[in-house]
Amino acid sequence: MTPHDLVLTPRGLRFCGRVFPCTLGRGGVRADKREGDGATPAGRHRIVGMLYRPDRMAPPAPWARPIRPGDLWSDDLRDPAYNTLVRAPHGFGHERMRRADPLYDLVLLTDWNWPDAVPGRGSAIFLHRWRRPGYPTEGCIALRTDHLRWIAARIAPGAGLIVA
Repeated sequence: MTPHDLVLTPRGLRFCGRVFPCTLGRGGVRADKREGDGATPAGRHRIVGMLYRPDRMAPPAPWARPIRPGDLWSDDLRDPAYNTLVRAPHGFGHERMRRADPLYDLVLLTDWNWPDAVPGRGSAIFLHRWRRPGYPTEGCIALRTDHLRWIAARIAPGAGLIVA
């Protein structure tokens, strides 16, 4: 563990000597994460990507990739591309990455059940903007917008995310 890893603590998400309030999945933290359980998976994960809405913000880091119209995330257990970024049209269940609301304007991608996804183990765990303080996610970790941007500007690919 380094100061450049994200560490979930009882007080919030610690990074670079600061602690940021955050919200977790409605199912709490679980070691046995499953698709649809709303849980945030326990363990040591890595940050493997960063996506942002170029129509709403400048690139938050040099390695960030823009979210394009038609970008989707597959969450369908039957999909050979389960738990990956796919493009519309897509014949399997998915989540739109380019949302009307601002939740996914900036997304840090983790390596949860990726790149070799096991169907049923749970699809993507993102770090993204929260709806409001204390409002749970579907398993992701959510932060205040300014805190998420602060982290995104400083985090490096491969940084750890430790969820105890």
